[in-house]
Amino acid sequence: MNIEAIMRTAPVIPVLVIDDAAQARPLAEALVKGGLRVLEVTMRTAAALDAIREMKQVEGAIVGAGTVVNPDQFRQVMDADVEFIVSPGLTETLAEPILESGVPFLPGIATAGDIMRGLDLGLTHFKFFPAETSGGLKALKALAAPFYQCKFCPTGGISAQTAPEWLAFDPILCVGGSWVTPKGASFEQVEALAREAAGLGR
Repeated sequence: MNIEAIMRTAPVIPVLVIDDAAQARPLAEALVKGGLRVLEVTMRTAAALDAIREMKQVEGAIVGAGTVVNPDQFRQVMDADVEFIVSPGLTETLAEPILESGVPFLPGIATAGDIMRGLDLGLTHFKFFPAETSGGLKALKALAAPFYQCKFCPTGGISAQTAPEWLAFDPILCVGGSWVTPKGASFEQVEALAREAAGLGR
């Protein structure tokens, strides 16, 4: 799958911060059962790599690594056999080895300069991050106008209530969010939230 196909799989990509790898597989099962197959496991915890390996065992799950910020982390997540990589920003130092590997890549952008750097590298699909504090939908609409060839996944501050407005803007293929896995929620609750999120798409 290329990055566009991954972004079009579901309207919401859950952004997951996992502290206990033992929770990873049942969490992935709940999300996939609810209709959210694309799962972004952030590299913010010691359990992240083990969580990725556990989630990859769930049938139908498309498991990627998020918050990848340097080549060392890139090598670690490749060893875990991730299916896509998301970064909060865009640097050539990180992008070049990822692009050489062929793994689908969704780098973070917040400015016109970021997008131009990405286009120079041959990229056209970006994560708009942090979405709300970078000016929200109004800012992304302004950015998208001159960069008509680009597609986006806004992440950061988006909720179940605001997601539909974002998704109604054509260059946005999906949104990232953590609201589908609130702290303390049961797997049954996560599945229900995932089902609601999966229904937000056009």
